[in-house]
Amino acid sequence: MSRLEELGKNIKKYRETKGLTQAALAEKLDLSYEYICRVERGQKYMSLRKLFELADVLEVDFCKLTNFN
Repeated sequence: MSRLEELGKNIKKYRETKGLTQAALAEKLDLSYEYICRVERGQKYMSLRKLFELADVLEVDFCKLTNFN
């Protein structure tokens, strides 16, 4: 599994923990639903700025979000 896929898996895990749908998360980040889908599948890169914003929305430490171990 690539790091991009692992990041997507982590995002999905924390999103589901918060009880958010992909559409709801996309709305909070001012992104499209399709973009979030592709990020979670490891098919799309997310900017560092958006990753920080994502961590804030999911109320998870950035290091945990990007932990691949």
